[in-house]
Amino acid sequence: MENERLLKIESGINFRELGGYTTPSGQTVKFHKVLRTASLGHLSANDLTYLDDYGVRYDIDFRSRDEQQQIPDRVPPQAEYLFDPVFGVDLTQASKFDKQDEANTPKQPDHDIEGMDEIPLNGYEKMLETYRDLINLDSAKTAYRRFFDKLLENDQDNHSVLFHCTAGKDRTGIGSVFLLTALGVDRATIIQDYLLTNQTSKSFIDGQLQKAQASQVAPAMLDSIRALLSVSTDYLQAADEAVQLQAGTWANYLRTELKVTPDQIHDLKRIYLV
Repeated sequence: MENERLLKIESGINFRELGGYTTPSGQTVKFHKVLRTASLGHLSANDLTYLDDYGVRYDIDFRSRDEQQQIPDRVPPQAEYLFDPVFGVDLTQASKFDKQDEANTPKQPDHDIEGMDEIPLNGYEKMLETYRDLINLDSAKTAYRRFFDKLLENDQDNHSVLFHCTAGKDRTGIGSVFLLTALGVDRATIIQDYLLTNQTSKSFIDGQLQKAQASQVAPAMLDSIRALLSVSTDYLQAADEAVQLQAGTWANYLRTELKVTPDQIHDLKRIYLV
């Protein structure tokens, strides 16, 4: 298979390679080792074969329990699935999810923004709050620590880790920032990768906005939908500020909050850089 940034997926959006990015030391992130994506819930049979042939052996799902139940992952045949929710799930309170007799099928929203039953009017402010939570919440720290554990397990040649949320932009975006920081990729490249979502998901975003316009929603709602479906340096800045308050730098945050040790940083570079 060719080494390309955007994967050839039929029934999914924002499926991307992290391979090919370089570090100031002259090393390069290996291709076919780590992928960042949106939902796997609609993958075609051809997509599953493609990802299997690509080497995907770990599928890390950052979504909430509700998102997972509404649209379960279609997992590549040889991949180990890890449910690793970043937000809002207490796995000790399983009774919350046991009331199947009350609703045999999940409630479906009247829009295509997965994971949301209702679209808030303050989408921009909601996203800033979300990015602070991605840094501050204990559930997020636990999930990203598990993420690093799986990254460290992925030490076989031509085996890939795939990690995702719903749109592949926020929970997944911060996961990418953490990993590329650990590998020593420069900040400008990290931001470039983060903002690439706005290009790779453009047709989906435009389609959702057109659908909203056809429903004659208010301009404020259109702005909110646009804010929820895209990424912005403002959102990343909110995360930056939260990181600075807790640890000073992203590298220190990895060490003090996610407990990624210097030896593990060395191992990650051995596994993912060439």
